[in-house]
Amino acid sequence: MYNNHLNAMQLPCCDECDHKNESFFCNLIIEDLKDLSLNKSSSIYKKGQVIFHEGNRPHGLYCIYEGKVKLYKIGQFGKEQILRLASNCDIMGYRSLICNERYYATATALEDSKICHISMESFNRVLDNSSDLNYRLMKLLTKDIKDSENKIINISQKSVEERVAEALIVLREKFGTEEDEKTLNTSITRKEIGDMAGVTTESTIRKLSDMRQEGIIEINGRKIVIPDFQRLIRIANLCD
Repeated sequence: MYNNHLNAMQLPCCDECDHKNESFFCNLIIEDLKDLSLNKSSSIYKKGQVIFHEGNRPHGLYCIYEGKVKLYKIGQFGKEQILRLASNCDIMGYRSLICNERYYATATALEDSKICHISMESFNRVLDNSSDLNYRLMKLLTKDIKDSENKIINISQKSVEERVAEALIVLREKFGTEEDEKTLNTSITRKEIGDMAGVTTESTIRKLSDMRQEGIIEINGRKIVIPDFQRLIRIANLCD
């Protein structure tokens, strides 16, 4: 099943969505937005609940109305490798849907998330009619390729410290900060930070501890504070 009916809920139609001006579909005409809503379903996925599994067949496109999601593959010895993070207005499952292939990754909610499921038929119909949507999709796929290439380089050439620092930067850029503009707006685990960086949980814990002792980060429970973001960028070796 592609949707958990036990957690079904009602969200606005695409043409009335609160996020329609910032979503992936923001440039579509009203008629296309209404078409996307045909047979659309919406659900709340609890923290830790799987949205779709690697190896399953897609039945449509997922769009995050509100929430945070990780997409990952299971590697050797059952270790997760987080491929990317998704949040409000992001779409998921588009690569498998376009190629008519099984999901290449698993998607799991990092927090309670409200997610829409657009039927394959509606999405393909709008895609056939919209050159703008095709262009946006092409740009998104190109970005995916670039991000994958950068991840390969990072894992093969960067130190553990650089990779962990970059993972924290990605979290900040994707999920933002709290009102103090320093505390990451997520309660992601140490294991998940390691899964992003391609580092063991033990090494991640040690490196975060080192960073805290050096004043690079502060740790308040499961919250991570970054006092000097530019310093973290230099440590991640992301400076020009």
